[in-house]
Amino acid sequence: MKYILLLLLFSFTSISIMAQTQEVPYTLDDRDRVIRVEAKMEVLETKMEVLDIKMESLETKMDIKFDSQQRQLNDIKTLFYWGFGILITLFVFMFGYMIWDRRTAMKPALDKAEVAEDKSKSLIFVLREYARKKPELAEIMKVHGLL
Repeated sequence: MKYILLLLLFSFTSISIMAQTQEVPYTLDDRDRVIRVEAKMEVLETKMEVLDIKMESLETKMDIKFDSQQRQLNDIKTLFYWGFGILITLFVFMFGYMIWDRRTAMKPALDKAEVAEDKSKSLIFVLREYARKKPELAEIMKVHGLL
């Protein structure tokens, strides 16, 4: 049994060695095919170089457009800042003017109200003095809660 296994092992190794030593035939068709593949590869490489150049030019155009659009956006933002600043300033000015106008308009009215109050107090004082002499006036002032 050992001899049979040894014989089989030897035969398999010799067959595999013989299979590896056989040459693959290289024909003219193979050579022509390799030449055509190389030519196609060169054409593809030139096309890729052209595409790379086009992509670089597109990148520069896009950069230029991006820069100009960025400048336009910055200009618009600046315009909005100025516009909102002017509007807020106008609102603050109008609010301040309203407060100032209300104070100046109310001052004469408050002065007149104070004068009227003083006059009414003095009038009530005079009427009370006169009501001491006239009982009818005293009754009327009691009815109205002035005495």
